[in-house]
Amino acid sequence: MRPTEIDPSQYQHQLDDKIKTIVESFASFDMPEIKVFPSAPVHYRMRAEFRVWHEEDELNHIMFDQDSKQKYIVEHFPPASELINAVMKDLIVLLKTNETARRKLFQIDYLSSLSGEILISLLYHKPLDDEWQNAIKQILSALRKSYKVDIIGRARKQKVVLDRDFVLETLPVNNRVYTFKQVENGFTQPNAGVNTRMVEWALEVTKNSKGDLLELYCGLGNFSIPMAVNFNRVLATEISKSSVAAAQYNIDANNADNVTILRMSSEEFVQAQKGLRSFNRLAGIDLTDYACETVLVDPPRAGLDEATTDMVKEYRTIVYISCNPETLKENLTELLKTHDVKHFAMFDQFPYTHHAECGVCLEKRT
Repeated sequence: MRPTEIDPSQYQHQLDDKIKTIVESFASFDMPEIKVFPSAPVHYRMRAEFRVWHEEDELNHIMFDQDSKQKYIVEHFPPASELINAVMKDLIVLLKTNETARRKLFQIDYLSSLSGEILISLLYHKPLDDEWQNAIKQILSALRKSYKVDIIGRARKQKVVLDRDFVLETLPVNNRVYTFKQVENGFTQPNAGVNTRMVEWALEVTKNSKGDLLELYCGLGNFSIPMAVNFNRVLATEISKSSVAAAQYNIDANNADNVTILRMSSEEFVQAQKGLRSFNRLAGIDLTDYACETVLVDPPRAGLDEATTDMVKEYRTIVYISCNPETLKENLTELLKTHDVKHFAMFDQFPYTHHAECGVCLEKRT
């Protein structure tokens, strides 16, 4: 089924099938009853990417059919936010009549937010010169009559930012609104509504926690900053420079003065904690000063590596957010040697697909 053809009336049926698949997949483990967090059936994605098709005077957003590989025109995209749908319609009209802006354009990416801000990235097979900038400024001026919008141009070894390369998101979590700087090409949770539920679930399963929190793969602080209310301090790691910079901005914006972000991979943190390597990035930070009894991990699809898995087993409480149930199962095989799963959740970040985001909270056996 093409994303443009999703049927909201079938959402619950497809969600039920996904739940059944996840429950059966984890049946060999001693798991509690699964708690399910559904998505909105339409307009749930805050990001979208489209190729561009030129044909004489026509210009259109297109996608490719997964089965036939044939292109098809996209005039309305139900999975994307209403803001993306509105902007993409107006943008294509403005680009179509501007030869300088449309020439050699091959892709358009959108990053929207609950705050009403949207960032457009235009990708080209040509250098971006002053003439291009003047043309885009005209388009941007027209769009800003209706939208809080910024535009970025990208070409080979070139990035042109017209004002900003980020949006400021406002995420409601447990009756409080958090501000998050989300940078172009940086990782963000695609489904803002489900993301809120994920953070609230993590807060719920760690309420009444003691000591400090360690978070690995923290990104821009999506979990670290809201979860700071449950802990004395939060120590978080992230390898991406742009994400660390955004996280630091978000710490300041949300007055989360008990959160510290380190630019380190999980593997480097394991080495630092064991005293196997010293890092200049840890100057002024004494890891032994932290009393972390809880660790939160949100790894990439490959899951936790062996060394990190061994390290997190030392913590009393493990909160594991997984974008890949298969690698979660692999990691659980090891983690369940020392811990028991107390909470099990599924977050439907990607409706109408087989992809499922899972959460488990494990407690160490005494």
